[in-house]
Amino acid sequence: MVSADAARTVVGIIGNLISLFLFLSPVPTFVQIWKKGSVEQYSPVPYLATLINCMAWTLYGLPIVHPNSTLVWTINGSGTIIEVVYIILFLVYSDKKKRLMVVLVVALEIIFIGVLTLLVLTLAHTHTKRSLIVGIVSIAFNIMMYASPLTVMKLVITTKSVEYMPFFLSFASFANGVAWTAYALIRFDPFITIPNGLGTVFSLAQLILYATYYKSTQRQIAERKGREVNLSEVTIDDDPKKTASRATHNGHA
Repeated sequence: MVSADAARTVVGIIGNLISLFLFLSPVPTFVQIWKKGSVEQYSPVPYLATLINCMAWTLYGLPIVHPNSTLVWTINGSGTIIEVVYIILFLVYSDKKKRLMVVLVVALEIIFIGVLTLLVLTLAHTHTKRSLIVGIVSIAFNIMMYASPLTVMKLVITTKSVEYMPFFLSFASFANGVAWTAYALIRFDPFITIPNGLGTVFSLAQLILYATYYKSTQRQIAERKGREVNLSEVTIDDDPKKTASRATHNGHA
């Protein structure tokens, strides 16, 4: 019979792979941003929320805070690096107002994690106390990460379009929530169970919205492309050189 520790390790490895997929799921979005040269209506909130979440869970998983949590700090450390890359790209392709806001938020996040680390290591002298303090903070940020697309969900309902709510991000968030909830339930860890259980619900809501508004989104995109084609045809027809050329031709006829 498989022991609880072995089962937890296997589920944790699966959770790590899904989390890596979650962290990499915005790649298609940033490819679009790079091609268009603009972040358009994409929000930086999910990436900022994921960054602070990864930094907090990296601290939680360290042996000096919560021993035997290698799978927690390794994947969240990797996630921190990936999110930093996304935020740098966001800064490159955003306007001055958004850029300033993102830089300010990142600075506050780094200061917060630095202060939290210093206080925990100097004032809490047992693993139990350190795990409790960092665990509570991590729960808050994990819920924030899963709930961050709520602003985008409001946009989806208002516009009846899922164009700016990437499917892969929503799907990966759902799978990630399920995997880490299972991991935490095998050897119960409330700090991992609570946020990932809620995250599963939030992500499922996003997938339901995606299914609901997918067809209307495709219609809107098709209509927009149709208008762009018609506009380009009008622009060509109104070209003064071509108009003059046609007039001259008609005059010689």
